Amino acid sequence: MKLIGLAGWSGAGKTTLLIRLIPCLARRGIGVSTLKHAHHRFDVDTPGKDSWEHRQAGAQQVLVSSAHRWALMTELRGGPEPDLRFLLSRLSPVDLVIVEGFKRDTHPKIEVHRAENGKPWLHPEDPHIAGIAADIRPPATDLPWAPLDDAEGIADLVERFAVDAAAWMG
Repeated sequence: MKLIGLAGWSGAGKTTLLIRLIPCLARRGIGVSTLKHAHHRFDVDTPGKDSWEHRQAGAQQVLVSSAHRWALMTELRGGPEPDLRFLLSRLSPVDLVIVEGFKRDTHPKIEVHRAENGKPWLHPEDPHIAGIAADIRPPATDLPWAPLDDAEGIADLVERFAVDAAAWMG
């Protein structure tokens, strides 16, 4: 299983890019899973559903299963947020895992940058940035880059810089 991240400030276009990258990589015969970091309180369950009621009653884990999918929800109940290595270890084997977020972690990443956001570039401060996807040419860097609207070019960067996840996890 290989690993690469997409890192950038909010509004840079990480999710939009990822949605365009997945089918591009699939056409190349690469199976993809994603791992997304949410910066806010989120919920995949809704009030009124049995599984929501189970969690509200205090269940630490609720596994919901059907003929089409299954999902395991774990309540941290004040415990520490799991780190990237722990979360990766919970995924089933696949060709490539693309991590969205976790920009401060040490995995190799493609920086996603949109000039209109007015945010600083990540690559000058992050040695784990391996390539750049941006709507403008990055200033003063030898890092390879592809235009933000070039999904095939960015897929090339992803394939070039993805690393063995087990080796990265140590």
